[in-house]
Order: sequence, then structure tokens, then C-alpha cells
Amino acid sequence: MIHWLQHTTGGLLTLAAVSIAVLLVLIIKLKLEPFIALIVVGLLTALAAGLPVGTIVGSAQKASDSLLEKGFGSILGHITAIIGLGTILGSILERSGGAKVLTGALLRSFGEKRAPLAMGVAGFVFGIPVFFDIGIFVLAPLVYVAARQGGRSLVLYAMPLLAGLSITHAFLPPHPGPVAAAGLLHVELGWIILMGLACGIPAFLIGGVLYSTWIGKRITVDVPEDMVFAEEDGEREENPPSLGLVAAIIAVPLVLILAGTFGSIWLPKGSALAGVAAFIGTPAVALTVAVLLASWLLGLRRGFTGKDLNELAAKSLRPVAMILLVVGAGAFFGAVLSATGIGKAVADSLHDAGLPVLLAAYVISCGMRIAQGSATVAIVTTSGIIAPTVAQLGYTQIQLALLVMAISAGSIIASHVNDGGFWIVSRYFNLTVPQTLKSWTALETVLSLSGFGVSALLMAVV
Repeated sequence: MIHWLQHTTGGLLTLAAVSIAVLLVLIIKLKLEPFIALIVVGLLTALAAGLPVGTIVGSAQKASDSLLEKGFGSILGHITAIIGLGTILGSILERSGGAKVLTGALLRSFGEKRAPLAMGVAGFVFGIPVFFDIGIFVLAPLVYVAARQGGRSLVLYAMPLLAGLSITHAFLPPHPGPVAAAGLLHVELGWIILMGLACGIPAFLIGGVLYSTWIGKRITVDVPEDMVFAEEDGEREENPPSLGLVAAIIAVPLVLILAGTFGSIWLPKGSALAGVAAFIGTPAVALTVAVLLASWLLGLRRGFTGKDLNELAAKSLRPVAMILLVVGAGAFFGAVLSATGIGKAVADSLHDAGLPVLLAAYVISCGMRIAQGSATVAIVTTSGIIAPTVAQLGYTQIQLALLVMAISAGSIIASHVNDGGFWIVSRYFNLTVPQTLKSWTALETVLSLSGFGVSALLMAVV
């Protein structure tokens, strides 16, 4: 029995299925923190597969070569600075009033009749540097005002905004899910940005514009009086930053990263220009430049002190610790699957069954999302599961980026009661649970299917 489990394709596949099932039980039924559950299941899977203890955890004298430390270290060394810098950048844009400037300009540009589309574009653009829930907290009051002025259902204005925030959270750096997947599958972030836009924009148009308009006319929700808040004295901005400045700061890291990606392709190898492009295009360097610019142009020049910026950074980074722990534990779990040979077994089985890896990755990600609620956990766990398989296939960078898009699309399907975002949406937009299921849950499913459909089409032609 032990030999069958550790050395045959059937046994390894059984071990993989059991380990994933146990992982879901620990997270869903026992309410164990995902990063703890990933460590526990990773350790048990490694032991069940017969890996030596020294390989799994090292020794008292040396643990640096162990699966546990290398699993955590390999991914955290890649993403920690990116996620931290991206979080600080978003907090500065929020605190300086940049979100309100951006949304106000879009509302004026699109006009009252197209205000829902303006809210969607605001969510898409402002969602690039900030987390999903922060985007809701900052932009929700503007949705209330737009809905009241337009005299139509709150759903018609809220859903496009949520679609924009959700797409950027799942598909684009510096959000933790796509950044972690890029690290686990060894994809350059420049390709993630390009394929994220290629898959995310059509999904946004289908879900955030077409579906949101359709459902917004069928669910009538008024804006309650207590949802139109006056600005707090400490947040009132008498001299807000210009739209051009806000847009430029958001664009800086994206442009630099893309310059680094394509500079390595188009510029002569070993040239000074190639070296400059590689340096400024390094995601951590690009985001550092953006944070320094934002600190100066939106902070110090506008009356912030160094102490204010330090406090703002410290406050914004508090939620990041748990995200990093989950990502690191997911990488460890993936390293275990690779070391046990499960990855090769899965690759062989998928090949024999004729099931495309892209579809398998999407289905696994959907299952993880529906089961435990977190998009980030779904992306990280699925990437860890699929990485050993992908390593056998010789995919190009574009193909790997599209695989990340398929995983990301699966991670946002069918948000329901086990997802914190479900309750944030319900509370902030005055929706009952049935209304939230009909609007938000259905919207997430439309975005997921659309994003996966585009990724599959692109994969067929690259």
C-alpha cells in the first residue's frame, strides 16, 4: 500500500486529491487560518510521500536547503517588496484625495447618463494601486452621490465600480494574487500586465458594462440617508491634486515594468540601455520610484510631514502580513507537490485524459474560490498545485501569463457568504443577501467566465 501510494501514478494522484481535500476541510470546516492549513497539509503530504525529514525541514544545524525554508523564501523574496510598496502607494493616493479627483473627473467627462460607466472606469484605474476593500471604502460615498443625483438604482452605479476593482485585484500587479502566481510560475510581470489588460478589459466590458447595466435596471435599491456622508474634517481637501498628476503616478510603475520587459527583448544584449531598462523595469525598483514620487508630489509638497507618511505606511502595511504568510505557505505546498513527483503524475494524467492544463487550472481555481472564499488563496494554492505540472510543458512567457489569467479568472467566480467581500458589498450598498447573490455573485461569475474565455482564445493563437 505504501509503495503504491509513493511510487505509482495512481497513488500519487490519490495523495494529491486527499491532500487538497484535507486542506479544504481544515480551512472551511475547522476555520483554520489558510497559511497554517497549508503548512500542516504540506508537511503531512511530504511525510506520506516518503520524503526524508531532512529534505522537508532540514536539521538543527542547517535548514536553509529544506523544502520548508526554500518554499517560503523563494516566493517571499520575489513578492514582499512589490506588495509592500504597492500597498504604500495606494494609501498615499487615497489619503491625498487622488481617488476623488480621478472619479470626479470621470463623472464630468462621461456625463450624467454615462455615470455608471464612469464609476466602472474609476474602479478599474484606481483599483490598480489599492486593494479591493480599500477601493470600496474610498469610492463608495461617490457612488452614493452619483446614484442620488441620477435618481436611479444604487446597483446600477455600484456594480460597474465593483467590476473594475475586482478585475484589477485578480488580474494585475501589484496585487498579491497575480504577483504570487507570477513568482510561482516564473513569469515576468510585464507579461502579466499585458495579458491582464488583454483578458481583464473584455471581461470588464462584458460584466462591468453589459451585465451591470442589465441587472442595475432590475434590482431597485435606493440610497439611504445615512449613506451620504459628509467628509470628515481631517479628510477634506481644499486644494486637491491634479488629475494629470494622479494618473501619471499610477502609470509610472506600469510603464517602467513594461520598459524593462520589452527592453530585454528589443535592446542589444549587454548594452548600457539594456542595463538601464532592466534596472528601472525591476518591479521593486519601479514601485520604489512611484512611491518616492507620490511621497513627494502628493505628500511633502502638500503639507504632509515625514511623520505623517511614516504613520500612513505603517497603518497600510498591517493587513499585508497575513497575505504574505498565505503566499509563502502556498509556495511551500507547491514545493512539496513538486518534490514528491505529484506534479509529473498530474501532467501525465492530464495529457492522457486530453484535458488542457489551462482548463484544469481554471477548474481548480474555481473550486478553491467557491470552497474557501479568498481570491488570493485560490490563486496562490492553484498556482502551487499546477506549477510542478507546468514545469514539464515548456510553456513560453506569454503562455504562462495566460495560464495565470485563467487561474485569476477562476479565483473570482461565485463570491458568496464565505467571502468577506460579499458582506462588504452587501453592507456598503444596502443590499439584502438575495439581492447580493443576484447582483454581486452573478457579476463575479460573469467576470470569471469572460476572463477565462478570453485567455483560452488567446492561448489557442499564441
